[in-house]
Amino acid sequence: MTADQWVALFAGIVGGALRVGTPFLFVSLGECLTEKSGRINLGLEGVLVLSAMSAFGGAYLTGSPWLGVLAGACAGALLAALHGVLCSLPRVNDVATGIALMLLGTGLAFYLGKPLIQPQAPQIPAIPLGGWSGSSVLQSALQINALLPIGIALAVGLWWAFARTRWGLLVRLAGDSANATRALGYSVSGIRIAATAAGGFMAGLGGASLTLFYPGSWNEGISSGQGLIAVALVIFARWSPLRCVGAAMLFGGAGAIGPAMQSVGIGWGYHLFNTVPYVLTLVILVFTCKPGSVAVGSPGELSSTR
Repeated sequence: MTADQWVALFAGIVGGALRVGTPFLFVSLGECLTEKSGRINLGLEGVLVLSAMSAFGGAYLTGSPWLGVLAGACAGALLAALHGVLCSLPRVNDVATGIALMLLGTGLAFYLGKPLIQPQAPQIPAIPLGGWSGSSVLQSALQINALLPIGIALAVGLWWAFARTRWGLLVRLAGDSANATRALGYSVSGIRIAATAAGGFMAGLGGASLTLFYPGSWNEGISSGQGLIAVALVIFARWSPLRCVGAAMLFGGAGAIGPAMQSVGIGWGYHLFNTVPYVLTLVILVFTCKPGSVAVGSPGELSSTR
């Protein structure tokens, strides 16, 4: 390859990491908050798909992308809240309920979203970061989602809240020891339902960024398993909101390798490189989920020794 092609390839991967990584960021932050409270939500795939459809429909019907974003976030919060309420019932398993909610969310999205496959909705504005360069390739690659700075601010806010606020301490306490939380007079179920709903709201922002920025349309294959990948991403980030930013960009960059290579005229291996995020997920699960051991940073209520 020529020097210009290498520059274009690098720019494509970096730009792709920022675009593709944005949904990963919001979904991983939502799952991080949920798991910090001691609950796991495997239904995030359903949350992501339903919120993506709701955001696109909201933007299409109102003519405002920001109202669409709000609609997607609220849809995600409602489905996640349902998960939280069901899991608070006696003898209800988090994992089984999450799988059921994933099927419910995707089924609802596919059914209600049939009329939205062809129409176009107003898109979230892009923030140009490549104005310093005279290269049109760099300028195009560095058009970032306006939701990305919000996601980074949200990660910093969560990190600060977990470390410095009473609310954050209660969420961590419920995740580490339900008995200690009850002994202090707090409702474990109430804390977990609130954290799960808030996590669904954040994941809904990720769904909105899928249909209202990149790829910017609604179709039934929009998610490609990103909601499930986010669970592994949170483990990789060791349940740290700040590390979720780096992990999301890593997964985003991995997902952008194939399109970036195709953009510079390299056709071989395109579909192979598209599998990189899934391979990363498998590697993370193999090296972090070892029998008889607890991952560093894992909330106590999620550990295998519970």
